[in-house]
Amino acid sequence: MPRMTAARAAVEILKREGVAHAFGVPGAAINPFYAALKGAGGIDHTLARHVEGASHMAEGYTRTHPGNIGVCIGTSGPAGTDMITGLYSAIGDSIPILCITGQAPTAVILKEDFQAVDIASIAKPVTKAATTVMEAAQVPGVFQQAFHLMRSGRPGPVLIDLPIDVQLTEIEFDPETYEPLPAFKPAATRAQIEKAVTLLNASRRPLIVAGGGIINADASGLLVEFAELTGIPVVPTLMGWGILADDHELNAGMVGLQTSHRYGNATFLESDFVLGIGNRWANRHTGKLDVYTQGRTFVHVDIEPTQIGKIFAPDYGIASDAKAALELFVEVARELKAAGKLPDRSAWAASTQERKAQLQRRTHFDNIPMKPQRVYEEMNKAFGPETRYVTTIGLSQIAGAQMLHVYKPRHWINCGQAGPLGWTIPAALGVATADPETPVVALSGDYDFQFMLEELAVGAQHKIPYIHVLVNNAYLGLIRQAQRNLDINFQVNLEFENINAPELGVYGVDHVRVAEGLGCKAIRVTDPSRLGAAFEEAKKLAAEHRVPVVVEAILERITNISMSGSDIASVNEWEDVATEPGHAPTAIKPLKV
Repeated sequence: MPRMTAARAAVEILKREGVAHAFGVPGAAINPFYAALKGAGGIDHTLARHVEGASHMAEGYTRTHPGNIGVCIGTSGPAGTDMITGLYSAIGDSIPILCITGQAPTAVILKEDFQAVDIASIAKPVTKAATTVMEAAQVPGVFQQAFHLMRSGRPGPVLIDLPIDVQLTEIEFDPETYEPLPAFKPAATRAQIEKAVTLLNASRRPLIVAGGGIINADASGLLVEFAELTGIPVVPTLMGWGILADDHELNAGMVGLQTSHRYGNATFLESDFVLGIGNRWANRHTGKLDVYTQGRTFVHVDIEPTQIGKIFAPDYGIASDAKAALELFVEVARELKAAGKLPDRSAWAASTQERKAQLQRRTHFDNIPMKPQRVYEEMNKAFGPETRYVTTIGLSQIAGAQMLHVYKPRHWINCGQAGPLGWTIPAALGVATADPETPVVALSGDYDFQFMLEELAVGAQHKIPYIHVLVNNAYLGLIRQAQRNLDINFQVNLEFENINAPELGVYGVDHVRVAEGLGCKAIRVTDPSRLGAAFEEAKKLAAEHRVPVVVEAILERITNISMSGSDIASVNEWEDVATEPGHAPTAIKPLKV
């Protein structure tokens, strides 16, 4: 049997599990693994500036293509604790990433040695498994099991903690005979799908709620086929946005308290049946459950059995991988269609498109300082259907989801459940690394941007071009808006007069000079009529210099974005809605007055 260090065996397994890229920061306790990484070859590595940044890069990498598993690497102690946010983000959105940490020698782990934190115990609540490997001979099995767990059932992250002496110990291991373990995924039965379809066919105004589990299962095409066979309109969730194109005649729009469309909520409130596939009934989607569920029959299909009934009890639940279920849904629908037994849903589907043409938000404003709505209008003009958008949280993300357009799965890459500030820059770098041929456009407010802006230097060093749209109002805008309910405006104001950049007035941080200091290009825009030209210039700069390019839009200080604090029937439209076609020139459908 070949002999090699346990660290080298781990690297060989990574390659045979399909890993081609890793993100991380070396350190003393993980250096043997890095030595094995260099010696084995075959895995590219991107050096992050912050270990949390590496974890978000791994997330972005995973989310870009079916089958990808991002890997992040750090040393002992604070490197692991820094990556906890990335693990939390990944498990919340069912994203498989592998976090590998170094550890103090096994003999001193419990003796308060330097950076000898019990990272496995800390990480357990936010991973599918977290293990400190105490015996070198167990390393191959632990890595094999990690990939099996990440791919089986509801996907999610795993952490493996490697003491330095374990990494350096030689073991017998033959990479040539290594085989990945088959993943386990529950599959619906024909009888279950037939029952679900029977319930569906008894309804008059059904909807499909399409969640991120469909994208995880690489089953978007099957969902579209099923919707087209049955004529049933589709509501994508925030994590499922892009499953079918925004301009598809069966796309009914998004539903929710924040990242929703006026027409999406209106259509949902008219429905009498909901088939949820690969979704988790997130509270920002449902709002108050009595409003969301009243008068509707629900069927819920999810890969995780304990997810069914977790938020509310559906009328019928099916534990199944979305792809396995949708293959049967399509099969049954084809048979019923051939037999002429599918109800005609054309009038109901047409009504969803009527609402889409009537219930729109205004985006066209010429104000200076500019309103954020105009930024998204110009983004719709500048960036085509191939664009992959990346964002995390805040008024920028909420407004972007209300006003931007997405046409393909994995082209809206959003940290949904955790929503950590700072996620966007490193995640965008991970996305652009995974798919360097497709335009990547990130979207941040100023605070999200400032949280991890040091990662821009990673893009400059490793030549990872993308465009970052930065909407700057010098405020924690979402928190400010939420504080209205408490009649305060406290500790959310980021304005100050920068002694080195008086031309900024009260907007404080000179993001252009910061970005340039980190090796990137940046453009500041104060007039909305210049946004289009700035986006075109950014495309040219990114292509020429192969670095991230920041386009900063200076916004009016206060804009309240449409949202509800309670239920989907009472969304507050703070700004004027569209009342003539020129108010929303990039809407999916021309405004019907």
